[in-house]
Amino acid sequence: MTASALQAVAVAERRGPRPRRSALARRDWIVGYTMVAPVVLGSLAFVIAPLVAVVWFSLHDWNVLANTFVFAGADNYERMLTDPGLHNSLLVSLWFSIGLVVLNITLALFLAVLLNQKLPGTTTFRTFFFSPVVVSLVAWTIVWSFLLQADGGINGFLSLLGIEGPNWLRGDVTAMIAVIVVQVFKNVGLNMILFLAALQAVPEEISEAARIDGAGAWRRFRSITMPMISPTILLVMILTIVGSLEVFAQIAVLTGGGPGNSTTVLVYYLYQQAFRFNDFGYASAIAVLLFFIVLVLTLIQWQTRKRWVFHEN
Repeated sequence: MTASALQAVAVAERRGPRPRRSALARRDWIVGYTMVAPVVLGSLAFVIAPLVAVVWFSLHDWNVLANTFVFAGADNYERMLTDPGLHNSLLVSLWFSIGLVVLNITLALFLAVLLNQKLPGTTTFRTFFFSPVVVSLVAWTIVWSFLLQADGGINGFLSLLGIEGPNWLRGDVTAMIAVIVVQVFKNVGLNMILFLAALQAVPEEISEAARIDGAGAWRRFRSITMPMISPTILLVMILTIVGSLEVFAQIAVLTGGGPGNSTTVLVYYLYQQAFRFNDFGYASAIAVLLFFIVLVLTLIQWQTRKRWVFHEN
């Protein structure tokens, strides 16, 4: 046996026997499941279990004050088919979502394009538009509730211009507009930052080459910038639509669902059924309906992304 072979044998003896493949696989299995355990347990405890509980509650006639919890089967879901209050809240939520999504995304993209320019003071304006995002939602809404009163700050400013402003929160149309605007100003800064980050990642060489070829500013934005930032547009659309369907604090503080039921969105109607009428079974059924609405809208957006999102074909 040569010296090199003897040396290799000695090294192998010092290292000891190789662990069996089954032992290595078991160790990898333990490490892998240990890493994912917090996420899995958290999802089970705070997502899956509550969802199953809500579905179970929706199958019962549950009144806390009367201390009744009786199995009702699909009665709560059949009631939804003939409940005019629920139908009104769905229609109100539709109009609110359309107004919020269109205005929020359009304004956020417009601001991001402006603040992406190399102009003095852009950092200050970025901070100004983003600061409402970090402000307490309830505090923000309370301030706006004073501004939107008949003798509030908004109408005071309009009076300086010779305009007599309405009582914004007491008209059916103006109340909806006011709630949408308050929500847009609260969250537009977040979407603006997302769009701004996407715009700054667009290679300048592509836009410059198109400019040299004679493409105007609008053509470059429509044909180059929009496709390049389309993944961010998809993300912002999903977040904004889901957020618009879950709005509650603004309605509760500003209008209380009024005047009449003109601003009673689905989540606020759910709150009324649960905590005003103590009908937790029916409120749970509405929560299940809301879950499926959000799920379906998200899946539709995700499936249609291949038609317009860059790099998805």
